Amino acid sequence: MTPKVLEISEISAGYDGKNVINDVTFHIDRGETFGLVGLNGAGKTTLIKTILGLKDQSRGTILVDGQKNGSDAAKKQIAYLPERFDPAWFLNAYEFIDFTLSLYKNKITKGEINVMAESMGLKTAFLSKRAQTYSKGMRQKLGLMTSLLTGCPFLILDEPMSGLDPLARAQVKELLVAAKAKGQTIFICSHIMSDLEELCARIAVMH
Repeated sequence: MTPKVLEISEISAGYDGKNVINDVTFHIDRGETFGLVGLNGAGKTTLIKTILGLKDQSRGTILVDGQKNGSDAAKKQIAYLPERFDPAWFLNAYEFIDFTLSLYKNKITKGEINVMAESMGLKTAFLSKRAQTYSKGMRQKLGLMTSLLTGCPFLILDEPMSGLDPLARAQVKELLVAAKAKGQTIFICSHIMSDLEELCARIAVMH
């Protein structure tokens, strides 16, 4: 077990032969909450996709818990919430969570899902309804719930507060603090500096 969950060294990546990010280097320590901030188009999402192995870097190395990014060993460490989260419209919350956790070889009871939903202000009556009936805020809560319920040691959350009302934002912050207390490492990408200030020990700024 390495002391660093994420090690990024001189990473460059982009599209159609043109780099969007150049020579990015930083690390995230095990058990810390780390923030990434930058203007639109600075390359934050490109960096996250590269960490996940969804796109190749043109140079540099990325290690997730000592394993090469994109490898099976690295992927099973990560739960990822994208900026635009849209669950399969034909699944209800229970089905979506069960399916996602099955990818990690995990199982969970409806009771545990209900407890998490209540802690996030999502009424359990909605959990048996199809995702196509959910509001933006409800879909976001489902995505956050699912990420946390995987139990993965490394959470990558891209704009996790998007679409949430003030109460839900406070509830999510409490859950993220609790996840950190359990030893999970959290990487948050956000435009909202106040959220990062409250949650993060360190931040990186992409210019």
